Amino acid sequence: MADIIVPELAESITEGEIVRWVKQVGDHVEKGEFIVELETDKVNAEIISEEAGVLTEILANEGDVVEVGSVIAKVEEGAAAPAPAPQEAAPKAEEPKQEAPKAEVKPAAAPVVEETSSNERVIASPAARKLAREKGIDLAAVSPVDPQGRVRVQDVAAFGNAPVAPAAQQAAPKAAPAVAKAVDESRVEVVKMTRRQQTAAKRLLEVSQTTAMLTTFNEIDMTNVMALRNRKKDAFQEAHDGTRLGFMSFFTKAVTAALKKYPAVNAKIVGDEIHYNKFFDVGVAVSTPDGLVVPNVRDTDRKNFAEIEASISDLATKARNKKLALQDLEGGSFTITNGGVFGSLMSTPIINGDQAAILGMHNIVKRPIAVGDEIQLRPMMYVALSYDHRIINGKESVGFLKMVKDLIENPEDLLLEA
Repeated sequence: MADIIVPELAESITEGEIVRWVKQVGDHVEKGEFIVELETDKVNAEIISEEAGVLTEILANEGDVVEVGSVIAKVEEGAAAPAPAPQEAAPKAEEPKQEAPKAEVKPAAAPVVEETSSNERVIASPAARKLAREKGIDLAAVSPVDPQGRVRVQDVAAFGNAPVAPAAQQAAPKAAPAVAKAVDESRVEVVKMTRRQQTAAKRLLEVSQTTAMLTTFNEIDMTNVMALRNRKKDAFQEAHDGTRLGFMSFFTKAVTAALKKYPAVNAKIVGDEIHYNKFFDVGVAVSTPDGLVVPNVRDTDRKNFAEIEASISDLATKARNKKLALQDLEGGSFTITNGGVFGSLMSTPIINGDQAAILGMHNIVKRPIAVGDEIQLRPMMYVALSYDHRIINGKESVGFLKMVKDLIENPEDLLLEA
């Protein structure tokens, strides 16, 4: 009998939420076959079976939070599929209204149906049952958010130490989740945040509360870099196996040059120390259906324009396909976010993680600009640098952003900085 154990994914990750079981009890699995998907704070991980055989037990259900090192299933080599437990036939016959929910309960070995003090059958995760027992809470009194009626640990925690409802009320059938009582379902759709969304929200709030964050702005005349890109894009794509020349490589190279001149922008605070990074790993914010992720382009000081563009394209594809690895997301020293792709004219981006600064790019808009003694329409972009004032002073932040502006407005100079 082989245990399926939640593996160590990274030093900072201690738990994850089971998204879906690819295999069910009784299914044959091959050695190395993907059997369950786990969502962590940073990435989705595919857990495999280390042995070939039959999946005989599932010890945690979809939606359960499991810790690294915990056993979530068992595989027996050469075992036959377990026969249905005879005692389950009677409850199904007696209570046909519970047939639909029971069909979604994963294994007989880890039942999620609990007999409560009011003799009402409640569908609940193992973690929810454990917390309810610890707090002395009757699960029948807990109204789940899950539209299918499954009680999860979050529902029990929200219920808290409230007194148990009278038995007469407990015996009444629950026609809908508690959330339906608070909102009009015809007017409001309630969707639980994913684990990653919850983590991102928590960390963004922590950054705003623990840093002295300021934002400085400038504007960039994009005329020259747009003209250079239009002249070179076809030859560039042909010379580099289809890699397209975009604006991100120009900004990444400009940022890298500015980071070399202003090392405080490439630093971070650790306790009562300032750590000045001697590497240049620039994170590029990528929007996905599950939220924003920031994979890192490594060693941007050693990469040329084509290598940077290829790296960004590869990371963006992996992000949208949920194939990013933890090493893609960890260890960045600076971040660039481009709200301009969505039409944003100006914003104040929030610093990413423990970094010292982030650059925000925005939409390119033609505006009347004074050029010498003339007024001309020029393609202009507002840029914003949000920074931690504990590390970076005003002179450094303005100088950094001014250098980025000058390099983009004179893109040939980037070749000298490369």
